[in-house]
Amino acid sequence: MIFAALMIVSGLSLNQSATAQTPTQRTTPEATVKAFYDWFIKRDAQDHGYPLMDNEIFHYVSKKTVDLLRAQYKNNNLPGDAEYFTNVQDFNEVDWQAHTVVRPAIVLNGVALVPVTFGSTDKKTNVAFLRKQNGIWKITKVVDTRDYE
Repeated sequence: MIFAALMIVSGLSLNQSATAQTPTQRTTPEATVKAFYDWFIKRDAQDHGYPLMDNEIFHYVSKKTVDLLRAQYKNNNLPGDAEYFTNVQDFNEVDWQAHTVVRPAIVLNGVALVPVTFGSTDKKTNVAFLRKQNGIWKITKVVDTRDYE
C-alpha cells in the first residue's frame, strides 16, 4: 500500500516536472523568457552547435524571428558583433545559469518587454520583446541596454 502511494506521488511529481516545461504552461512573458534563457545557456554550454540551429528554439522564439536569424547566420551576416540573444561574445555559463534575473514585463499594445539581467559581478541586461502567438508568448526580438557610444 505504501509502495503504491509512493509510486502515485512520484508519477505526479514527474508529470508536473514534464508539463512545467511545455510551451502551453508558459502563460506569462516572464516565464517564457526565463525558460528560454535556462534552455539557451545550458544548450550553449553543451557546445553542440549554435542553439539558434536547434529546432527546440521554436518553443520560445517566433518562427519568423528564427527564420530571419537563421538566414542571416547562414550568410555570416547576423546583426551586431555579438551573439544575438545575449548581446555578448562570451559569458560564464555557470555564473549566468545561477544568476539570471527576469524582471516584470511591461505590456504595450500586445507587445511584452521583459528586462533580464545575467551574471553576478559583470552584469549584463537585455530586453526581450514578446508577442502572443496561438496563445503562447514568443520572443520576437532581443536588444541590449547599452548606450550607443
